[in-house]
Amino acid sequence: MSGMKSVLSSFCTGVAVITAREADGRPVGMAVQSFSSVSLDPPLVCFCPARTSTTWPKIQAAGAFAVNILAADQQDLCRRFAVTGGDKFTGVPWRAAGNGAPLLDGALAAVECDLEAVLDGGDHAIALGRVTALTAHREGAPLLYFRRTYGRLPDAADAPELRGLPAPAPASGPRSAASASMSSSMAAARSRSEA
Repeated sequence: MSGMKSVLSSFCTGVAVITAREADGRPVGMAVQSFSSVSLDPPLVCFCPARTSTTWPKIQAAGAFAVNILAADQQDLCRRFAVTGGDKFTGVPWRAAGNGAPLLDGALAAVECDLEAVLDGGDHAIALGRVTALTAHREGAPLLYFRRTYGRLPDAADAPELRGLPAPAPASGPRSAASASMSSSMAAARSRSEA
């Protein structure tokens, strides 16, 4: 459908890296914007990998995976896992989850899952995961994806309207520098996601 991708890019999402271990122990991973909670009882989540993904078949074969929810300061990590091919884990610190999947250092949180089902989603698959463990690693702002660019939530000091307060008049100095930095962050490079 013409324009569908452009219109749906107006929906802001978080970003996660789905990780797993192959039978020989090698870690694999891919960045996704399609992660979502599905059900609390039973505890289910989902993500939607592209049928053209080269990483998804490896995650599917592993049968268990981890969802690493990225923080706003992890754009470079996201870009690394958004491309096809290469050793994405070179120089990336991680530890094994209870199910063996890599938990990436610095992520806001992780959700460990067993692959429950794979449904048809047209040019994507719909991967359902049954949650087996949850971990909140640290506080922080999430990495966001909006209109094909990365971004972050503004700090309350930079956007008091988020707290229901009137916004101050524009000023020069550190505040305007912070706002410029936020705008620069939103103009980051496009993702070539496998999902």
